[in-house]
Amino acid sequence: MTKNKELTGKVVLVTGASRGIGYAAGLEAARRGAHVIAVARTVGGLEDLDDAIQAGGGSATLVPLDLRDGDAIDRLGAAIFERWGHLDGLIANAGQLGVLSPVAHIKPDDFDKVLAVNVTANYRLLRSLDLLLRQSEAGRAVFVSSSAARSARPFWGLYAASKAALDALVKSYAGEVAETKVRANVFYPGAVRTAMRAKAMPGENPETLPTPETIAPPLVDLLSPALNEQGRLFNIDSGRFEDI
Repeated sequence: MTKNKELTGKVVLVTGASRGIGYAAGLEAARRGAHVIAVARTVGGLEDLDDAIQAGGGSATLVPLDLRDGDAIDRLGAAIFERWGHLDGLIANAGQLGVLSPVAHIKPDDFDKVLAVNVTANYRLLRSLDLLLRQSEAGRAVFVSSSAARSARPFWGLYAASKAALDALVKSYAGEVAETKVRANVFYPGAVRTAMRAKAMPGENPETLPTPETIAPPLVDLLSPALNEQGRLFNIDSGRFEDI
């Protein structure tokens, strides 16, 4: 089967699917034949994605959900089990930038919100979806992280810490499923023309950045049943897999 339709018959869940990278990745997965479970808080964005997927001949299930609601994530896993009995792909894309601030000035509430979305929600997704991924013939999970986890620049401590924690979580999980058919990896998208990037870099010209549509294909490639990489990161800037 060619890459263009390699996900035919597969069920793929995408978080943060109402805009940006998540929206583009959901559309790309549908183009390759997957049924997309699109998760986000913004109903209007999900409906726009559904329209685009249907226009391309694909199908989607829309799930308006706040990923900070762990019980709702558990219910989602149960619903997927009841309907399909397995999950073939997970693109854990949803994330929050939080505040760019000296570490000592970060408010506890701001710290908790970012960790809740960038780390805890992904742990809850794995907790809920692990069995479903194992039930697939080739379960694939990819988590959108950031090179900020490595650079940890001044004033980026909150975001950097959350992404470093995410990288460690995924690496550990990948080791735990190494003897199964599940493959779990991390994706560094680099600078992309998104609302989060605009918030972080307000003086930057967005026209100089790649669009989410440009980033989506290499991201969705990590759901390929032929993928053998495990517990590694794909860095879009280098165009290759690297060790976490």
